Amino acid sequence: MTRRFLFVLGSSRSEGNTELLARRAAEQLPADVEQQWISLAERPLPDFVDLRHDSDHIRPTEGDVALLLDATLAATDIVIASPLYWYSVSAHTKRYLDYWSGWLRTPGLDFKATLAGRTLWGVTALAHEESEVADPLIGTLNHSAAYMGMRFGGVLLGNGSKPGDVLDDAEALARAKTFFTQEPPLARFPYQGS
Repeated sequence: MTRRFLFVLGSSRSEGNTELLARRAAEQLPADVEQQWISLAERPLPDFVDLRHDSDHIRPTEGDVALLLDATLAATDIVIASPLYWYSVSAHTKRYLDYWSGWLRTPGLDFKATLAGRTLWGVTALAHEESEVADPLIGTLNHSAAYMGMRFGGVLLGNGSKPGDVLDDAEALARAKTFFTQEPPLARFPYQGS
C-alpha cells in the first residue's frame, strides 16, 4: 500500500506554530508519499452526538464529516497536529477523535480493523519550556492508537507562543527532519508494559 499521510490540523488559527512545525516535518517525506491536509477550523465538525444506545449509525456521504471519514480511512499515517490547549488536544481535535466512536459503530466500515496496523503521529507546539506538560496530549494520542491497534510514532514537540516562534526552536526543527523516518512501534497502554 502506498503511504498516504493525512494531516489533521486542530488549531483555531491557520499557519500557527503547530502547523508550521508539521509542515517542516512533512517537507522531509519522499515525493511519492501522498499528503492530504485538512484544517478542522476550516472544515468544522458539528458536536458529536453519541448514538450508540439510541439508534443505528449511518455512514455520512456528504459534508465535512464524510470528507474526514474518507480521508481517515484512506490514510496509512494520520498526523494529529494540535496545539497544546489546557494540557491536551484542542477542542477541534477532540471532536474529531470523538467521531471515531461513532465510526466504530457504523455498519460496513470496519473502522477499527481498517486502522489497525496503521500509524498515528502527533505534532504540537507548547508555550512551556518543560515538555512534561504535554504528557496528557501524548497520552490521549497513544491510548487512542493502542485502542485501535495502531502504531504510535510519538509526538513532535516544539516551543512557541507568538505566531512563528516555533521557527526559532532549533531543536524542534532538527527533530522535524527525521521525525517521520522512524519505524513506530505498536501502541500499548501503560498497563501492558513494553
